[in-house]
Amino acid sequence: MESTLNSLGQLLLKAVPTIVLLVIVHFYLKWVFFRPMAGVLAKRREATQGQRESADALRAKAEEQTRSIEERLRQAREAIYQEQEEARRGWISEQEAHLDQARQHARELIHQSKQQLDAETVEARGKLEPYAGTLADQITSTLLERTSA
Repeated sequence: MESTLNSLGQLLLKAVPTIVLLVIVHFYLKWVFFRPMAGVLAKRREATQGQRESADALRAKAEEQTRSIEERLRQAREAIYQEQEEARRGWISEQEAHLDQARQHARELIHQSKQQLDAETVEARGKLEPYAGTLADQITSTLLERTSA
């Protein structure tokens, strides 16, 4: 067992320079490569995070503006619909007024025509009444002549 311990001791003694060299390489790489790399990565992370936060803020602002524009657009559409409805009601009331006026005019024309027709009827009766008796006598005599013959 002593020889094994002796061999192990010699092996460890030969490994000490390698271990020291590995520790030196580790600290050298850490100081020369990894520390600057970590700084660059940190700066990049900060810049990326800053850009991301800026983009999020811009996105939120754009969404707010979009909502505002959509609300104003909805209000404008509603106002236009109300104006159209008012104009439609105005047109309907104008149309109804014109129709009422035309109906009234037609009633007046009918009334005037009836009066004129009644007046003409009275006038015609007045003109025909003196001849009615004579005409009745002629019709009776004609009918009597036909029946006797």
